[in-house]
Amino acid sequence: AALDAKKEWEALSWENRLSIFLKAAKMLSTHYRSTLNAATMLSQSKTVYQAEIDSACELCDFFRFNSYFLSEIYRDQPISDNTTWNRSIYRPLEGFVLAVTPFNFTSIAGNLPAAPAMTGNTVLWKPASSSVYSSYFVMKLLMDAGLPPGVINFVPGKGTLMGELVFSNPDFAGLHYTGSTKVFKEMWKTISESLEQYKNYPRIVGETGGKDFIFAHSSANVKALVTGLIRGAFEYQGQKCSAASRAYIPSSLWEEVLTELKAVMPTIKMGDVENFTNFIGAVIDQEAFDKIKGYIDYTKKSKDAEILFGGGYDDSKGYFVEPTIIQTGDPHFKTMEEEIFGPVLTIYIYEDIDFDVALKLCDGTSGYALTGAVFAQDRTVIEYMKNALKHSAGNFYINDKPTGAIVGQQPFGGSRLSGTNDKAGSKLNLMRWISPQTVKENLMPPEDYQYPFMEEE
Repeated sequence: AALDAKKEWEALSWENRLSIFLKAAKMLSTHYRSTLNAATMLSQSKTVYQAEIDSACELCDFFRFNSYFLSEIYRDQPISDNTTWNRSIYRPLEGFVLAVTPFNFTSIAGNLPAAPAMTGNTVLWKPASSSVYSSYFVMKLLMDAGLPPGVINFVPGKGTLMGELVFSNPDFAGLHYTGSTKVFKEMWKTISESLEQYKNYPRIVGETGGKDFIFAHSSANVKALVTGLIRGAFEYQGQKCSAASRAYIPSSLWEEVLTELKAVMPTIKMGDVENFTNFIGAVIDQEAFDKIKGYIDYTKKSKDAEILFGGGYDDSKGYFVEPTIIQTGDPHFKTMEEEIFGPVLTIYIYEDIDFDVALKLCDGTSGYALTGAVFAQDRTVIEYMKNALKHSAGNFYINDKPTGAIVGQQPFGGSRLSGTNDKAGSKLNLMRWISPQTVKENLMPPEDYQYPFMEEE
């Protein structure tokens, strides 16, 4: 279906293509808004606030900003002189694109197939098995906005079966992926081993995991720091690739930070997201629950760490895990290094005199480099930390939680094991779905092969 629709969709003017997604954004911001928000709350256990900023606001932003960025790309043309007209034609890739989307963001689920489609590609969209419901309504939205059949093909199903069919097809042209590091590596390996059968070198764009940090200096505002810790680690149950998962706190601040945590943590309410007074809901499924529970149980048995807050869990009705804070004296403790993807934050207290050592620990502890945040009031120190941690995070935050990137304001993506850092919601990402053609037209073509320098005196 994608290949059958390709010729007609590619031939459609970019203005007509983008008008569909701009219309979808308008529909989403009005009569589709409550449907997508409710579907996201029910399907993914997001609070109404988390659903609103995701399935409504961010998805609208993706459609509108990508349309704007794409129009800017098309306007970018090379220099011509008085004898030559040079121009760039921004073609889509030759073939079809596979979009594999995660459960945790409805907006990402919508953007991953939409971004390549906007540039003229046709797409197979494999949604996460645990969020088919909300993704289904995104597909209905695009269809109601006028998206022709075959342009984006909504194909829920088993990932391994999908991969076998897609990666063996000569017309496979690109992968747009958000999900686990392990699966992304497996896909990359499969693609590389299949290069001989492809018509082109497939574009691989991926955003994977994170072991995101918050690093505090002794000059930090404690209330702002604690708010960053709680919102960064526990909003949407920590099920964000950008969620704060490890923190480095100087010993000079620790008593004040601990006092503030003792005051705030008991006020956090957990339960059904249909009760708007709850701050967090259930984790996504049994597999996630068991994984998070395993890390908590491991900590309870360990002599190298203790649970300061939370540590409880219950799957009798829904999969609920209490917001949990662990303190460890080992900077390489298991929960400081491994991605948990749940409401678990581990804190390491460093001596103020070991500030540089702690910065090196923060940079070198994790193979990921997605997001990170620093808290300090001293401007010189802020710049020093930013330079020391420049390769540790693709999205770097100063005096703020390491989550909540806004399309058009903070293009999102990380490097190292966190992905290809192609920055969703920016020109950089859209360029990956384009195959430019340079055209030179000579307005005064020469009529003699000989050059003037060849003339005899």
